[in-house]
Formats: sequence, structure tokens, C-alpha cells
Amino acid sequence: MNTSDIKILLVDDEPDILEIVGYNLKSEGYQVFTASNGAEGVKTAKKVQPHLILLDIMMPEMDGIEACEKIRGIKSLEDSIISFLTARGEDYSQVAGFDAGADDYITKPVKPKVLVSKVKSLLRRLKSEEKTDATTKIGDIIINRDEYVVFKGENRISLPRKEFELFSLLTSKPGKVFKREVILDNVWGNEVVVGGRTIDVHIRKLREKIGDDYFKTVKGVGYKFVLEGLDK
Repeated sequence: MNTSDIKILLVDDEPDILEIVGYNLKSEGYQVFTASNGAEGVKTAKKVQPHLILLDIMMPEMDGIEACEKIRGIKSLEDSIISFLTARGEDYSQVAGFDAGADDYITKPVKPKVLVSKVKSLLRRLKSEEKTDATTKIGDIIINRDEYVVFKGENRISLPRKEFELFSLLTSKPGKVFKREVILDNVWGNEVVVGGRTIDVHIRKLREKIGDDYFKTVKGVGYKFVLEGLDK
């Protein structure tokens, strides 16, 4: 996909942010759309179908967390990448952002060149979005990479993109311990700086949806996926 084909939506109530960030992204050749609050952001996202959405949290009419949840509930936008771009750097704000379905969390202030680098890293996954018919079966779990869904027995479990990519990585080699730095590099990309609790938040969500016993913590090292019969 050419850079000129990629659509990015900026949602922020600060005109200076929209202008500065928009200018730098347009300079890279991206199509840039803007909205000044969460409600307008959801409406614009439905209209333009962006590949990437950068969301502020504190906004009038509808905040970024609610906007993210609404966007994640729209079928046509389920493949859109969502990252918060906000001055709110507290752990609880990041947890709320990831729980709402965000793929990443970027804290302001951020230098324009660094932000552009982060955007490029987030968009790299678009290169591998060609549909395949491949599914993987592990025990009673079926992973459908076409639809970003997991089937556990007869239960269909929909996962946000990052949760799915983390789950897919861990299940690629059941029983193998994946170090935290390896997880960050494979799921978030080595150019994206995320909070120290990012992996933990996503593992917690996977445990809630798929089952606590499937995910084992190796203290000081990382995580592994286990099935009955494997060494726990």
C-alpha cells in the first residue's frame, strides 16, 4: 500500500495539535483528516474509514475512551489501528485506554519526528493484511487470522488487534517462554515506546476472555501459553 493511500484521523480539541501533527503527517504523504471532539471523531471515522486513528483522551462532548469503545463496536472499523495521543500518562489512564480497545498509547509531548516514526511503526502491519484462509487449532482452541477471532469450543471470542497479535505470538510455540522484550518487539515494534504495564494489561484481558490457566507468568522473564499435558 502506498503512503498516499493511507488515511489517518486525528481527534483532538487543541487546534495547535491538529495543525502541527497534521502538517508533519501530510509532509510524509499521508491523507490526514481531523476532528475536534470524540463525537465528531466517531462520525468522521465512519465516513472516511481511516487506517489509523490518533485520539486525545480529554475532549468535550465525548472523551477519547468512550470514542474508542464506540469505534471498536463498528464492524467496518474493526481493522483500524487506534492509538491514544495524550498528555495523560498515568498508569490507570493507559489501562483504561487499552481496555477500551486501543492498540497503543503515546504520551505528549512528543517530538514530531518521533511521532512520525511511531506512526510508521504502527502502520507496518498494513503490509501483511492480505487475507488468507489459514486457521490454527491448538487443543480445543481455533485461531482464525482472517477475522481476528478465536474459537474456544463453541464459543466465539473476538479480540482487539493487539490482544490477538499477542495471543497469536504466544500460541505459535506453546510451552515456550517469550521474554518481555521479544513480545514488545514482535507485537508493538521496536520503535514504539509503550508503558511497562502494557503487556500485563493485555495478558490480563486474555486471561479474562480465554482462561487464566492458559497463561503462565515467568517472573522477571515473560509469559508462556500452556495446554493441559504440557509442563506448567
